[in-house]
Amino acid sequence: MAFGFIKKALGQSVEKLRTGLTRTREALVGSLRTLLTGRKLDQQLLDELRQRLITADLGVVATDHIINDLNAAWKQGRVQSGDQVLTFLQEDMRAYWPVESRALKFALSGPTVILVTGINGAGKTTSIAKLGQYLKNQNKTVMVAACDTFRAAAVDQLTIWSERIGVEIVKHQMGSDPAAVAFDACKAAVARNIDVLIIDTAGRLHTQDHLMRELQKIRRVIQKIIPAAPHESLLVLDATIGQNAIRQAEEFTKSVELTGIFLAKLDGTAKGGIVVAIRRQLNLPVKFVGIGETPEDIAPFNPDEFVEALFAT
Repeated sequence: MAFGFIKKALGQSVEKLRTGLTRTREALVGSLRTLLTGRKLDQQLLDELRQRLITADLGVVATDHIINDLNAAWKQGRVQSGDQVLTFLQEDMRAYWPVESRALKFALSGPTVILVTGINGAGKTTSIAKLGQYLKNQNKTVMVAACDTFRAAAVDQLTIWSERIGVEIVKHQMGSDPAAVAFDACKAAVARNIDVLIIDTAGRLHTQDHLMRELQKIRRVIQKIIPAAPHESLLVLDATIGQNAIRQAEEFTKSVELTGIFLAKLDGTAKGGIVVAIRRQLNLPVKFVGIGETPEDIAPFNPDEFVEALFAT
């Protein structure tokens, strides 16, 4: 019975990803099939393939790794035709992500604290709601902290989402000290034996030094109550902006000790190759992907499922 349940859950996850990746699959894999089918692998085809992969927002770094691997396989006689390249690409991509880097890190005792960062418009609030729903489905008690007190309606939006998914929220009035909200949330999470506390933070850019300092202050306050926290620091990136997301992440990593990426709006882009680019260029794991508009539209990133959904016929 347990095996049957797990198999059914995995099947649903792959199906969600398949649906969410429709635009990318049509643009990337459809384009690759047209390019590769019936052709002999040679230098000209490798050059054309490189351009297609870059266009799909895999980026130059990730694309060059793939092409170098493929070129070596071609010279060794392991891949000789365009028809064999798609299979090679699938196997090559599956090898990019170690299991341990993708798993959420939970506290050994007391609340697990997940700090969520990202610029305004990236989909941070809805991603928090999805993460909260996902953790609830794992039978964990969840609390959210509305520490984005600078942006109009941010607290109200998170309140609406917390009510919708049925989790507790700690909040102050707009304009309040974000660190004070974080402090109260940590105290409440400990007192109520909450399993996971998700802390929202103000949308910020690397050029906004005062907000970066505020984020560091929040971290210090959290650690006064829960010394090992935050256990995860996730950056929400908008998949639809492609390589601009990479540049955002590069800047955030200079000021924030990130542990992973939540890639939002993956269903809204034809350039889902950004998942591969993030791994190759940032060496940060994509831990979750957003693949729809409802709280249930979240998937823990699994390379086997991702590749299967991406290359599905």
